[in-house]
Amino acid sequence: MVNSVDSVTNLGRSGVFDWMIQRVTAYVLALYTIFLFGFMLTSDVNYETWSGLFDQTWFRIFTLLALLSIGAHAWVGLWTVTTDYIKATLPRFLVQALCGLTMFVYVVWGIQILWGL
Repeated sequence: MVNSVDSVTNLGRSGVFDWMIQRVTAYVLALYTIFLFGFMLTSDVNYETWSGLFDQTWFRIFTLLALLSIGAHAWVGLWTVTTDYIKATLPRFLVQALCGLTMFVYVVWGIQILWGL
């Protein structure tokens, strides 16, 4: 039996690799969320503290890692959903292309905001 869904547009080279991407990015996003909640609960959050947090290079790198993790996590999830539910090649490709373009724009925009580029 021939598989009708090519793996050309998935992020990893195999299902196991995609599964690992999902797990690793989920941990990164969980740690980032826990840190932000902890920061907001233990600090008087105002412009100065928020700006001070984002002025630190380690936090910008952590935020960049979270931003890239959102992109990778979303892509693997959306690729899986579209290959499961959209069987026709052209509509699936168009939906995946639109999702990929949207995620790319959000990641570039986030980097621009984060690093002031």
